[in-house]
Parts: sequence; structure tokens; C-alpha cells
Amino acid sequence: MTAFEVELQEGLKHAVVSTTGPDRPGVSAAFFAVLAQHGVQLLDVSQVDFRGRLMLAAFVGMDPLSLTDVERELRAALWEYGQRVTIETGAEVRSVSRPRSTHVLVALGNPVTAGQVSRVGEALAAYGANIDRIRGISDYPVTGLEFRVTLADYRPGDGKPIRQTLAELSAEEGIDLAIEHAGLHRRAKRLVCFDCDSTLITGEVIEMLAAHAGREAEVAEVTERAMRGELDFEQSLRERVATLAGLDAAVIDAVAADITLTPGARTTIRTLNSLGYRTAVVSGGFIQVLEGLAADLELDYVRANTLEIVDGKLTGRVVGEVVDRQAKARLLAEFAADSGLSMAQTVAVGDGANDIDMLSVAGLGIAFNAKPALKEVADASVNHPFLDSVLYMLGIPREEIDSAAEAAGHGGRVALR
Repeated sequence: MTAFEVELQEGLKHAVVSTTGPDRPGVSAAFFAVLAQHGVQLLDVSQVDFRGRLMLAAFVGMDPLSLTDVERELRAALWEYGQRVTIETGAEVRSVSRPRSTHVLVALGNPVTAGQVSRVGEALAAYGANIDRIRGISDYPVTGLEFRVTLADYRPGDGKPIRQTLAELSAEEGIDLAIEHAGLHRRAKRLVCFDCDSTLITGEVIEMLAAHAGREAEVAEVTERAMRGELDFEQSLRERVATLAGLDAAVIDAVAADITLTPGARTTIRTLNSLGYRTAVVSGGFIQVLEGLAADLELDYVRANTLEIVDGKLTGRVVGEVVDRQAKARLLAEFAADSGLSMAQTVAVGDGANDIDMLSVAGLGIAFNAKPALKEVADASVNHPFLDSVLYMLGIPREEIDSAAEAAGHGGRVALR
């Protein structure tokens, strides 16, 4: 027995008392009433309702002479509830504390198969990692499983090889796998900053504007190369904006009205806001297009480039500092400082090479349907088209997302918008 374990009362021995069956009101009360009648000492308790099936177990200290009576009385008391009672004693009952997991692994897929979970287990076992607990965190729009994992003799830096293995497995199996340290710091994240184009929204604003000038295909090709990291972002931005020269400024309102949010974006922002997170968007797009969207979503911070307008026409230039990859990282740090947070408490979500610096300095960097250059530096990668998958990476289960929606007046499961 370690110095941190609760000592058994004199004359008692360790046992695990458990019951399984339909989850019905009164089971727990009847279970503990019998234990109380025999002076049982509670050391640990676990109760889970799994799809209407109750699993209740207690690690206890009990008089070994009362074991037969306790088992008989429990079965009699719980018979009407359809429960099955077992009591384990002796060498198979270990007096150990619950494991303090070193890491949390999240798996997302549509679907997630038993074969995929088996391969995850094999990959973890190859590094001597034990799976302490698995729970479901989502059943729509993707299946999400959260694994609490302990890496034996873990020291900071030890997780790098397993991350690489899981990244390779993710690509092979077509599921998203992300692993990070367990503990209080995981729940300390308080600021989530999103890229805009192809992350918070489905399209690229510069291409939507260029369509009004008949230059969409040309601009789209430059955008794609910039997002892959093949072109300097500022240079490519100025080149693309030049194609807009002479357009009536009214096209800005037309493009703003045509913006389509990524599926799950509104749900994601609403959930984060309701849970007290600060939310932000930094964009290589344009503030004139995004201001209305930011206000509608109730974002705390929004930064983007500013299109120059003279006499109601776009000049084909931007004014002020360009929001490039270095600026995105600096702005994230400014948002954190303004919110009184450390960088370890920040999360950044993006898709392109101009998000590399931002994801690299964030406490957690998530690549969302991203280009390879960004995936290489991200802590986690989401390859499904639903932005609320980001919430699962933060350990926010679907039930909390739906509760937040109901609290905001959106009853039941909300549309993915």
C-alpha cells in the first residue's frame, strides 16, 4: 500500500462488487443500501450508463465473513431491476489507484470500424502504451472516440515517435487521430483562433471577388500555389488584388452575402462562446467582407487585410500591413495577451501554408482539411468536412455541444451550419 492510498478499516478485505443490467431508477439506491447494512467501506466507485445499459462497480473493504450474505441480499434487492451481481475477492483484486493517464488520443471517422480501433491499439501497444479508458464523444456528424492512454516511464519529448506512427496510421486507415498530453493544461485552452477562407467559410473571398472581374480562374491558380507554400503570400496577394482594379465597391456587399459557412462552423463558435472561450478569426482575406460575419458569429477578435477604395471603386491595392503568415502568429499572441492568457492556452485552426506560423506558436495547432505543408507542423489534423470536429479535439463531447445549442434556443440536434 502506498502512502497515498486509503487504509482499510480493521478486519476488512478488498473486494470489487459490481452489477450490470438495464438502467432504471432505484438501482444505485438499492445497491448501496445493501452495502450499508453490512458496514462496507467504499474506496472507489464507477457508474456508467451505456446505451441504456448500467454498469455499476464499487471497490470496497468488507468483512470476508459477510460476503455470502452481501451477495445473496444484493441479488434479492436487484432482481426486480434485472441486474446481474458479481463479487470478486482475493488475488485478482488489486489495491491500486486509478491510472493517471499521460495522454489523450482522439479518433474521428465516418465510420470508425473495429478493425481501425484494433490497429490503434496495436500501435499504442508497440510503444508500451496502455489504454486506460475509452469513451464515445460523438455519434454525429462523425463517430468520435476518446482514449485515455498511459505511456510507460513517460518523459517530455517521448511522444514524438508515437505521433509519427499515428499520423501514418491515420493516412492508411482514413481516420483522424490526434494525441496530446492529458491533465489540467488540456482543459486550460481558452482562446480558439480560426483562419477564414476554406476553414471558417467554404470558399476563397479573393476568388469570389475576382469572379466579378472575370478573372476567377487566374486568381484561383495563384491562390492554390500560395496555400501550398510555393509563392510568397504577400506578393501573391498583391498580384491577385491587382486584378480587382476598377470594380465597383458594391461587389463587396454582394460577395459578403454569398459567403457560405463551413458545415458545423456556427455550431462550433456558438458552443465555444457558451463555454466561455474567446474566439477569433485572422484572415488573408478582407475586413470589409468579414466584419458582418464576425459580428453575426459574435467573435471576440477579427483581423484581415483592407481593400483600398477610392471614389466607390476598388483600386487594386491593399492599405496597411498585410496579414501574412508572420502577422497571423503575431496577432494570435496579441489576442492572447489582451485576454490575459498564455500561448499554451491558445488553439489555432487553419488550412494553408500561411497558417504555419500561427499553428506553430499556438498551444494546440489543428490542420483542417489542410495542405501537406501545414499538416507537417500541426499537432492534430481533421480531414472530415465538419468544423465541429475541432470541438472533439478539445475534449468537448457531443452531449455538451447539443446542451449548448438547447441553451441558445436551438432545441435538439441542430443542422450542421
